[in-house]
This record gives sequence, structure tokens and C-alpha cells, in this order.
Amino acid sequence: MSPDTQQWTPTHGQPYRPAAYRPARMPGQESLARAAELRERMDERRTVRHFSPDPVPEQAVRDAIACAATAPSGAHQQPWTFVLVKDPEVRQQIRAAAEQEEALSYDGRLGDEWLAALRPLGTDAVKTHLTDAPALIVVFQQRYWLGPDGAKRKHYYVDESVGIAVGMLLSALHLSGLAALIHTPSPMRFLGHVLSRPENEKAFAVIPVGYPSDDCEVPDLLRKSLDQVIVEV
Repeated sequence: MSPDTQQWTPTHGQPYRPAAYRPARMPGQESLARAAELRERMDERRTVRHFSPDPVPEQAVRDAIACAATAPSGAHQQPWTFVLVKDPEVRQQIRAAAEQEEALSYDGRLGDEWLAALRPLGTDAVKTHLTDAPALIVVFQQRYWLGPDGAKRKHYYVDESVGIAVGMLLSALHLSGLAALIHTPSPMRFLGHVLSRPENEKAFAVIPVGYPSDDCEVPDLLRKSLDQVIVEV
């Protein structure tokens, strides 16, 4: 049975049932080569705000979401929902609502310090990427489990779990040759209304997906070196 046909059901209260895990050990030299290649490819990843309207392979996007859904989560509760938005009218609704919130933010709600931090990125309240990109992935975090009968059960480490899944999603999209952007209009309550999400779901991020436009530009930035981010004990 393929993973896409297996149906997960809540495991709350079930007994521990171990399963053997014996992955083949990769030879050291192969591991080093793969790690170096992955480091190089991921260093090429950039946040893109200028998208081509050209369609992308939908299965590649679905596979990237499937990769994200393999992320570890608190008590294996998998508290995430990925809404793939392709409808141009719905994307236009999202953009209109996002720009309304962003205008308030850039007009003073963010505060001078936050605006100063954003200045090197060249961002503003106009969010053309929400309609230029051929697809949006709107990620929702499930604050609690909601059963079909209305029963509720608490989820644990929701922010951490969904954050890890989104990081894996961005990596999978990039390694599949696609560009993406994390967009977090604040507040994001409108996304639940536009997409008719249930009461237990809270919007986490909007991720436009596509190819960079022919005239795409990105900020000329420098990432921290490995020595600046690693502490070895």
C-alpha cells in the first residue's frame, strides 16, 4: 500500500508498538560527498519576491508538501494543514486582504525598529508575489485536534512542529528547482475566513511557489559563516 493511500488516525492513548528500523549505513565518503553537495545547493536558495506566472509541475509541489509532512512533531500529532491555492480569484482575495494589513503595518504599526530591520530587504506593502506566483501554499497550525463529532484534544509543541515542517517544505521546493517565499502578514486571521478553515486551525505562513521572473532581483545579502553559527563543545 502506498503512503498516499494509508489513512492516519489519532494515536492518543494507544499502547507503544515498536517497529524495527534498520536503514542501510551510508559509506563515509559517500556521506561526505552528499553533505557537501547539499550544502552547496542549499546555499543557492534565495527568498524570491518576483515570480513568473509560468505554471509549475503540480506533482513536484505535492511531493514537496509530502516531504514537509514527514517532519517530526510533538507526540506525533502532525499538527499541520497545507492548503494549496491555485485559483486566481482566491489568490487575489488573499492579496487584497494581505495588502490591507500590510499597509497598516508599514504606515506605523510595525514600529521604527522593525521597519529599519526590513529596509535592507527592500520590502513594502505591495505584495505582487501573491498573485504573480502560480500557486500559494497556506500553512495552518492545528492548535488542537478536532474530531468529526466536535471532540477536542490538546496538541503539543505546535509552533515548533509546524516550523520544522515549513523548513523542510522550503528545502524540498528549492531542491526541486522551484522558488518560494515565506510571507507572514500580520494579523493573518483573514486566511482562515477566505479558505474556510475550521476553528482549530490558525494561519502560520503563506508561501508563494513558482519560478523567478526573467527580471527577478534579490537583496545583495551575506549569510553568516559557519564559524558564526556553530559552537562545538
